[in-house]
Amino acid sequence: MQSFGSIDILVNNAGKGQSVRAEEQTEEEWDSIIDTDLKGSFLCCRAVGKEMIKQNRGRIINIASVGAHCAVPGGSAYCAAKGGLVQLTKVLAIEWARYGINVNTVSPGFTLTPLTQPLEIVSPEMYQERISKIPLGWAARAEDQANAVLFLASPEADHVTGQELIVDGGVLAAHPAMPLQSMPWLQ
Repeated sequence: MQSFGSIDILVNNAGKGQSVRAEEQTEEEWDSIIDTDLKGSFLCCRAVGKEMIKQNRGRIINIASVGAHCAVPGGSAYCAAKGGLVQLTKVLAIEWARYGINVNTVSPGFTLTPLTQPLEIVSPEMYQERISKIPLGWAARAEDQANAVLFLASPEADHVTGQELIVDGGVLAAHPAMPLQSMPWLQ
């Protein structure tokens, strides 16, 4: 604070996940994911929120996931944490609106990052399966997620709070009972 004078924007982007069946997940693994993906974001929001309340303004953008809305086999802790983060965002948006603090969420779908790009080489079938479920037909780039964050941090989003911007190429909009393969007019 001394060096910069204020805290204007917080982006909570820390996260981790693990693919393990619920009956095989240890309590320590569960706690580690919940602590990183949900508790860590809460603690950052609380610490920065106190400063933003004093200055009567600020933007908080939490990074969740489409996993907050759909079951991912092997992702019980991850999905629970991201779902909790979406709800935490809404609560903080309502509590802190009177202080001029906007709190929103960006929920990415499948995004090409250094962690996901090897999937195309290691398991081309799995990669193509993921891509086939995206109505736009391609994986998001990191810039797509960053642009959503940039919008929510900008003056253009002055009247946006308590919202979730889902950046998934249309995956959650598609009805799960109608996979894209059964819609030849989309291919």
